[in-house]
Amino acid sequence: MSDQSTPITTADGIPLKLSLQRAERANKIRSFLFVVPTLLFLVFAFLIPIGDMLIRSAYTPEVVKLMPKTVKALKAWSGGSLPGEAAYAAMAEELVKLRKARSLGQVSLRLNYEKTGMRSLVRKTARKVRRIQNGPFKEKMIAIDPRWGQRETWTVIKRTAKLFTFAHYLSAFDLKYDADGNIISQPRVQRVHKQIWFRTFWVSLAVTLLCLVMGYPVAYLLSTLPIKISNLLMICVLLPFWTSLLVRLTSWIVILQKQGVLNDLLVWSGIIADAHRVRMVYNMTGTLVAMTHILMPFMILPLYSVMKTISPYYVKAARSLGANPFRAFRQVYLPLTVPGIGAGALLVFILAIGYYITPALVGGATGQLIGNFIALHMSKTLNWGLAAAMGTILLGGVLGIYWIYNRLVGIENMKLG
Repeated sequence: MSDQSTPITTADGIPLKLSLQRAERANKIRSFLFVVPTLLFLVFAFLIPIGDMLIRSAYTPEVVKLMPKTVKALKAWSGGSLPGEAAYAAMAEELVKLRKARSLGQVSLRLNYEKTGMRSLVRKTARKVRRIQNGPFKEKMIAIDPRWGQRETWTVIKRTAKLFTFAHYLSAFDLKYDADGNIISQPRVQRVHKQIWFRTFWVSLAVTLLCLVMGYPVAYLLSTLPIKISNLLMICVLLPFWTSLLVRLTSWIVILQKQGVLNDLLVWSGIIADAHRVRMVYNMTGTLVAMTHILMPFMILPLYSVMKTISPYYVKAARSLGANPFRAFRQVYLPLTVPGIGAGALLVFILAIGYYITPALVGGATGQLIGNFIALHMSKTLNWGLAAAMGTILLGGVLGIYWIYNRLVGIENMKLG
């Protein structure tokens, strides 16, 4: 009779339990190594850029790092009146140093984001203040430019003397701080961002509704036709994915312009006169048409995947119980397609709200969305902080939409295929 306390071992004498633990550990390591490339891609392509965007939206180190003496002199300033001679002397000294070090542009640009005209003030003063050999600096700097005698100028400098600020988020909604630190609206001529946010939202909503209205019958047709015909039509739905986006947008420009194909057909059929051709490109019409065409497959595919699983006997049973076709559709078929409607609407809306290329090419001045303004601030105005703040707000809006969808419909009910 063998000893029951003797552990079971493998052929090479290793306890079976230890051998199984080693094998399981090796499998876990092997599985982890398979996903390492995906993890690295997510880190470098998503997490690091998003983190950098979040930091840039609030991190403003230019004044703090390049003008430490002025920042120190303004710490004790209450803001009720003009600062003392020490602040003016520190400002004069550091303006001369920054001009010699060719770093004046960073400070002047940062100040100009807060108040228009600060860049010219700083550069003008830096050129002339080097001639001042001794004080009083306060009187001589005010003589160079009267704006140095305004409390708002120094309030702007003190407000920017922080490593982190929410000023960019205020600018994204056409707001700013006044001389007393209160939040007020920008001048009327500078209020552009609120209008763009509203335009982006309603365009995304309109494109989503257009895709739903036009895509629902197509998906229904694909789900009810014989498999050979539906597969052929599915190729037509997927065909845009195999065509360059630039080619599709160029085609819409050719079709929608005043001398384009659509206007020629309207004139030829006598619907409109040749002198009254309709402009349908480089405006909001072009943006809506092009975006709806491009995003249509993202609505059709989720709807089709859900409709294909719905048995036709459900509607037949409702009809046999006395329901007319519309009632059978409304009370039986439509509720069963809600997961596909939710998935398609969520997908199309999120893609539409961040669109950039299509509005830039066919939208013109009146068809630009928030993505175009983010690109404008990054490439033209060089206000990366404002661009990062707008990008962060856009990201937060998308996450909020996702949260609302999860609360109302449930993300577990979303079906994409």
